[in-house]
Amino acid sequence: MAQEIERKFLVLDDSYKHEAFSNSHIQQGYICSDRGRTVRVRIRDARAYITIKGPSLDGGLSRYEFEQEIPLDDARQLLTLCEPGIIDKTRWLVKSGDHTFEVDEFFGDNEGLVMAEVELQSPSDEPKIPHFIGKEVTGDRRYYNSQLRRNPYKNWREDT
Repeated sequence: MAQEIERKFLVLDDSYKHEAFSNSHIQQGYICSDRGRTVRVRIRDARAYITIKGPSLDGGLSRYEFEQEIPLDDARQLLTLCEPGIIDKTRWLVKSGDHTFEVDEFFGDNEGLVMAEVELQSPSDEPKIPHFIGKEVTGDRRYYNSQLRRNPYKNWREDT
């Protein structure tokens, strides 16, 4: 069984862009975004994927994840079937020690939000935290992409 183990953080500044070794444009929609399970369609540059994620039983640190590449034309059609609200972002990849941080710069209704996540081998794995990383938001549902679709960053109060 594929298990996704990751931590999420807010990003303090845009210095990650100068340290990134790659970036890509991502658009994604949700066929299902019920609590405890999501079915996502993602187009990343010229490739497409369907992903199914299960519930987290440890405060958002890990959960079951199945991902399969699909034809790009199929993904474009599936996006038309998704729940309202497409996530639009650029993902920047930044190496830090033995880990790669994925920094997502959001656009559209989530403009102004920049988050980083790092995938871990185990819950006890301790990545080297880059200087541009701020507050940890692992397990805070507001920062799940499926939730950002429902309640975009532009609607949040200033003090959140």
